[in-house]
Amino acid sequence: MNEQFSDFSAASAEVSGARPLEAVGKLMGNGNPVVAHKFGADPYALVYGGRVYLYNTNDVLEFDGEGEVKDNTYGNINKLSVISSDDLMNWTDHGVINVAGPEGAAKWATQSWAPAAAYKRIDGTDRFFLYFANNASGIGVLTSDSPIGPWVDPIGKPLISRDMPAAAGVTWLFDPAVLVDEDGAGYLYYGGGVPEGKHEMPNTARVIKLGDDMVSVVGEAATIPAPFMFEDAGINKAGGVYYFTYCSNFYDGARPEGSPPAGEIAYMTSESPMGPWTYRGSILKNPGHFFGVGGNNHHAIFQFHDAWYIAYHAQTLSKAMGVPKGYRSTHLNKVHFAEDGAITEIGANLQGVEMIKPFDPFALADAATMAWSAGVDTQPAAAEDKRLAPTKLAVSGIHDGDWTAVAQVDFGAGASTVSAWVASEEPGSAIELRLDALDGRLIGVLDVPKTGGLQQWQEVKTATNGAEGIHDLYFIFRGERERELFRFKAWQFSR
Repeated sequence: MNEQFSDFSAASAEVSGARPLEAVGKLMGNGNPVVAHKFGADPYALVYGGRVYLYNTNDVLEFDGEGEVKDNTYGNINKLSVISSDDLMNWTDHGVINVAGPEGAAKWATQSWAPAAAYKRIDGTDRFFLYFANNASGIGVLTSDSPIGPWVDPIGKPLISRDMPAAAGVTWLFDPAVLVDEDGAGYLYYGGGVPEGKHEMPNTARVIKLGDDMVSVVGEAATIPAPFMFEDAGINKAGGVYYFTYCSNFYDGARPEGSPPAGEIAYMTSESPMGPWTYRGSILKNPGHFFGVGGNNHHAIFQFHDAWYIAYHAQTLSKAMGVPKGYRSTHLNKVHFAEDGAITEIGANLQGVEMIKPFDPFALADAATMAWSAGVDTQPAAAEDKRLAPTKLAVSGIHDGDWTAVAQVDFGAGASTVSAWVASEEPGSAIELRLDALDGRLIGVLDVPKTGGLQQWQEVKTATNGAEGIHDLYFIFRGERERELFRFKAWQFSR
């Protein structure tokens, strides 16, 4: 490992360059959408090892022959994405999961939509299970020893396919949700769609018990009589009660009093994971009500520490980009239960949820961990240093004035130096470190040397001045070339 060290004096440093880019979609201080450098739809949450992992349908911009963004067709999506956080504000990008198609784990599948994830201890080892929809024609499953993969297809075929009794009467065979109960039994929830003339009671939602291996099914599927069912199964257990949640359909005719309005998240309860179910009401209005841009509604409810949250998607990022054409982003807000167990109505907003703990800058941090950002992308990074082995992605697509930021970094009594791992084809770039704002106090400048290529990593190091207490930390990227300046893989402060 090569190391480059430079002395730094904040009083004398002069750094010039383009004005930092303005944030788009996720503004400084807000928690929603959870990330701004990529989309992510149909969120599903897995809590493991003190972190929340969010699995998403990997929405990516599609373009027409003129180079203009066109409506999302969903037909090309064969990857899922995963991000994670231990504080609900700073999110680490773990990249994409190649699920379907010739390069995917499940080569029999053509698409991967709406993931669901769970883990179960089997033979003394935690095993992870990722369920996904192959468009609306079947549900597959992948397995791993880690929540971030690598993933394999354990059965080489759909877990639930059209030719199985479990698919009978299901219009859309998709949108799985999974529950592992206290006794270790697993249950899979899925389905959707509206048969002609059956808007009020489509009867297209299903639940089936999973085998002990979580990659097989046992017995017959049971129908969940969800009023005005459309899609988006969700399942939770709280206070001994099972909560089935779903998105209502968009029927524009009259609805009986007490029915869920169009495109809202509604819920039912039961004393058993297989039912019978009692309808309880609607808890989250359509995204259009909150953000001025509608579309489908998709969610997942989860408990993290002592609080409950809902992850859902909305087109806030694509709207801010001027292309609200079906490209969705994940958001978080709090969920509250009344004394009688009822879920109170949820308010969606851009503020998001409170950060639950400060960020530790003295532990090695992935550069692809961000609260806010502008102009950047992420790409897989090769790790040559054993300390960097957990790092899977690097910040890429860096140009002058791009930046990333980490919220509420706790420097304690102070930091004396900072290291960063960078890769560059040419010398002459730099990283400014500022506190609390893009034009905040400058506490250090890291010079980025020529390392030999964008996958040739080198540690650079500088003294810092004024890094103490709790602050938002901004990394502002500087350089004179028009092409990509460098890549940024990890960073760490020292006392």
